[in-house]
Amino acid sequence: MSATLNAPASSKKRTAHVNRLAVVDRRARARRQALAEDTPPPVERRTVERRKQIDPTTCERDYSDDEVDFMRAMDEYKRLAGRQFPTWSEVLEVVRAIGYERVNASVEISTILEDD
Repeated sequence: MSATLNAPASSKKRTAHVNRLAVVDRRARARRQALAEDTPPPVERRTVERRKQIDPTTCERDYSDDEVDFMRAMDEYKRLAGRQFPTWSEVLEVVRAIGYERVNASVEISTILEDD
């Protein structure tokens, strides 16, 4: 017979099965409680109301005929020029193209806001 079969039990390799899922907390109970007391309470998060992005061409508002004409002219210009975001110079060109011209150059911007 072979020597390995007759070998003493103490010389055979033993495998230990380790339960890797078991977690042992070796800290003293008082220390765990002290750590738990030192942790600050959870912070409440504020909920912020986000502003809705309102598209002036789709919001429910009664537009004057001039406003509707201007919006249509801008849409047509953007479509024909292939520009989604026209420059202010291009906007001024569209305004002039639909017939607007400067009549009184001395109007204060604040007076426009007071009319609303």
